Amino acid sequence: MGFSVGILSTSSQPHSNTLRFAKFLQKLLTERSLEQVSLVSFENYDIPWVGLGSIHPSRWTPFQQDLIQSWQESDLLYIVSPEYNWSFSPALINALDQLGSKEFAHLFDNKVFALAGVSAGRGGRQPALQLTTVLNKLISFLDGTSVIAPRIFESHETDQMLDAEGNFKGTPAYLKGVEAFLEYSLRIAQRWFR
Repeated sequence: MGFSVGILSTSSQPHSNTLRFAKFLQKLLTERSLEQVSLVSFENYDIPWVGLGSIHPSRWTPFQQDLIQSWQESDLLYIVSPEYNWSFSPALINALDQLGSKEFAHLFDNKVFALAGVSAGRGGRQPALQLTTVLNKLISFLDGTSVIAPRIFESHETDQMLDAEGNFKGTPAYLKGVEAFLEYSLRIAQRWFR
């Protein structure tokens, strides 16, 4: 393919539906012969909350180093968020607040972002839509040249579609939707990086 892919699973809850979906994406992408697909889970999230501390490269924790390194090395970055009160993950909001500065501007430059929202019920649209707005603002503010793939994915009833290891057990319609989302974002990345 000629570009690297990363996935951020932005729920800090252990064994979350968000992580199930992120693992499933990783499996599908690996099957497409992508050499390396990194996956960073927010289960070990330790970024200080805004106003209570900040991220300094000389003092990165293992989680912070893994997150930033995976993000900066990814050309195509899938961000998967659970739906929290019709918005995206509080941990992700804080991470974007902390990383949305000139010091980390490279994280928002020359990337393709693909967004998915996850729900145990019939949700997932709102986190992806709101994240689109925030990412576009950060890309613009930091003078980046990134693009957000327009097609989002809403993972409904995720625990019924995927097991804890991200293995598919759901309906053909769910699988078809995920594959269409992946193919679309890969096509956008191929055009962006050719």
